[in-house]
Amino acid sequence: MTNNVDMSLAKQENQVVSKQRVTDHGEVLTGRREVNAMLDLVKQETERIESRFLEPACGTGNFLTEILERKLRVVEARYGKSQLEYERNAVLAVSSIYGIDILEDNVQHCRQRLFGIFDLNYLHSFKNKTNDNCRKSIRYILERNIIHGDALSLKTVGDNPKPIVFSEWSPVNGSMLKRRDFTFHGLLEHAAMKELPLFSDLGEDVFIPTPLKEYPLTHFLEVADAEQP
Repeated sequence: MTNNVDMSLAKQENQVVSKQRVTDHGEVLTGRREVNAMLDLVKQETERIESRFLEPACGTGNFLTEILERKLRVVEARYGKSQLEYERNAVLAVSSIYGIDILEDNVQHCRQRLFGIFDLNYLHSFKNKTNDNCRKSIRYILERNIIHGDALSLKTVGDNPKPIVFSEWSPVNGSMLKRRDFTFHGLLEHAAMKELPLFSDLGEDVFIPTPLKEYPLTHFLEVADAEQP
């Protein structure tokens, strides 16, 4: 999901995990060369820290991990000399990435890969000065943003399927985040979605959906401890 709701991404090294998974779910994993070639078509967006991406069949995260790598290189280049600014913008980079997959093991693996990329870069930049509260925020946002669900039914997968809900994380006044939750169905059903982008930060006219729930402003290091729905 970019600001224009880019919904065209996929999964790992042009291979299959099993023939059964291909038969049941059409799971074929995309190689890194192909991933980068496709992302280079929207290179400017992949390097904007706040540009949102949604992968509705994210697999283990081949596309999403590469997007995060690109965003974090920008964060490092711009904010590597200030730990607070690095943390704030790294959280924004992670919060801009969304995924859905019908297979639970893929969802868990995707979250782990995304967190691992963040943590490796974070440790490289600040070594023993890193902040576990920042890690906690990253893990929480990934739990909210990478969802075990079915992008066709627009519902979660499990014994009690529910409408998929995404959280929008918007920076306010520097270190504060505004969280608003939206149903995936609500985002897609509005006719204006065909012409106007979601959540634009470029100043153009946008389709503004109605949130399912809004949360008080919260410091980016405290989002995991904010009131839960």
